[in-house]
Amino acid sequence: MKKLLLTITLLVTAISLAQKPIFTSAKTKAATVYFSGAELFQTTSVNLPVGTSEIVIKNVADYLNEGTIQIGAPSSVTVLSTQFTQNYISEYEIDESNPTIKRVRDSIAFVQKEIKKIQIDKYSHQQTIEMLDQNKAVGGANSGLNVTELMKLVEYYKAKRTELDNAIVILEEKESKWNKTLTDLNNKLVINTQKEDKSSKGKLILQVMNEVAGIVNLDVTYITNSASWQPFYDLRAENINSPINLMYKAKVMQSTGIDWKKVKLTLSSGNPNQNNVAPLLQAWFLRYENRFKEFDNRPNASTINTLQGELAGLNITSANGQPGANQKVIIRGVGTNNADIDPLYVINGFPTNADDFKKLSPNSIKSVSVLKDANAIAQYGNRGSNGVILISTKNMDDYTTIEEQELNVSFDIDIPYDILSNGKAHSVALKDLKLPATYKYYAVPKAENEAFLLAELNDYSKYNLLPGEANIIFEGMYVGKTVINPNQTQDTLNLSMGRDKKISIKREKVVDKSGTKFLSSYKEQTFTYDITVRNNKKEEINMLLKDQYPLSSDKEMTVELLEKDGAKANEETGVLTWEIKLKPNETKKYRISYKVKYPKDKVIGNL
Repeated sequence: MKKLLLTITLLVTAISLAQKPIFTSAKTKAATVYFSGAELFQTTSVNLPVGTSEIVIKNVADYLNEGTIQIGAPSSVTVLSTQFTQNYISEYEIDESNPTIKRVRDSIAFVQKEIKKIQIDKYSHQQTIEMLDQNKAVGGANSGLNVTELMKLVEYYKAKRTELDNAIVILEEKESKWNKTLTDLNNKLVINTQKEDKSSKGKLILQVMNEVAGIVNLDVTYITNSASWQPFYDLRAENINSPINLMYKAKVMQSTGIDWKKVKLTLSSGNPNQNNVAPLLQAWFLRYENRFKEFDNRPNASTINTLQGELAGLNITSANGQPGANQKVIIRGVGTNNADIDPLYVINGFPTNADDFKKLSPNSIKSVSVLKDANAIAQYGNRGSNGVILISTKNMDDYTTIEEQELNVSFDIDIPYDILSNGKAHSVALKDLKLPATYKYYAVPKAENEAFLLAELNDYSKYNLLPGEANIIFEGMYVGKTVINPNQTQDTLNLSMGRDKKISIKREKVVDKSGTKFLSSYKEQTFTYDITVRNNKKEEINMLLKDQYPLSSDKEMTVELLEKDGAKANEETGVLTWEIKLKPNETKKYRISYKVKYPKDKVIGNL
């Protein structure tokens, strides 16, 4: 009896171990991308039997941190183990539910059988030939055969040997053709398998125990290092009297092996390996919900239908009462003599018609209001006699939420994005900011005979800027790149807006005020420079003009500033600063002069 129970136990164990794995493919729903790395959120579903099963989840990242894998499953499912691999090998790996793959595999099995039959026939013929050859030797050694019998034997041997050799040639030709067919089928199987499995190499192998048979939804979360993002900006300014329009953008790159399709992105400046800050509670202020949220997530709703029930004094009817018929918008309280005329639609301040309004996506509407009677006519004249519907649409700020955390900043983006796994930068728009700025020009003619426009931003920390490159568009023209570095200790952030060619600057040496004298054991050199600045613009400008004089590092060397022409002198750095104003077409000249005295037997290399 014990032997019988042991046999049954081993049989059940063998059957369970040989159970076919269940294959499924994960779909990427969301991604939190860090400066280095990303956390992916994927979902999948499987039809599980009762008991223990092996699940192979395909379409996960090629490389991931196994310690960060989290599997979300219903309470009826217990995850026994989780393993990541790139080299999963199983005779069941190919999905037999795919009819194309199944046909190819059936054809391969048939061809392999035909090849085996040919090989058996060839072996049989070869053995027969070997037997004939042995009998020929025996017959030749037997001297009891007469001539007639010998001739018959030779004819039989010749005919049979020829027949067998020809049969082998035919079989080899068939085998060669079948082998070529087998090669083509195997190639076809590889192509169809690649189509099925796409480009991802990574797989998760789960051992689970299920209590209730049926379809089970699984959530898969893990961190991969094969993704990153970088902030960058577009800086636009119409002139030096207008604010800066800053477009906050991101370059998102990923090479995880899986394409992200319609994924909800969150971009974070944090490090996933250092996210150990305890949460802090802030003041909880109640506020009314913005009306535009009511228009979101309405499946199969037309833009006209979204207005139904949302605005007082508004009726929506169809031409014949049937679903899908042309809708009619009527504002109650407007005279019936104009009943056949639609109300006036105004989108973001621009009057339009009902057709243009219908083209709007309901999810893009921020707010809607109605004007009628005297108010409508007062603002829009006779065009508003049938009432006015005012529509405001969302801008980029309405799709991006900035969350400032203790150690990092994250951007939650409501617009789904496609990010391909090609390692190339994909541009993602985050915020469109209007920054009040104070402009001034900056010039160091000793280094560059050109003026640079600087935009000064006060209280810049509230904009959550991150270090990054910026494209500069000034007065409608692209003028180059600059760098935004908010990680500084100054109260004011200076943004370089590029060079302004309309300001002329010249620095030249005044020869008759410069020269060298020898005094006993010392040499005395005098240097004098004139700096000329001209404003060729149509408006007055403010400029910060800088130059410098040298400093002594030796007690035998003395430097004397002879003339600074009203500049503020920093004696520790030798920097001279003028804060000047230039009217249109105005020219100003500034002079600096200094004297250097040092032993005449020495040479100063950088004077």
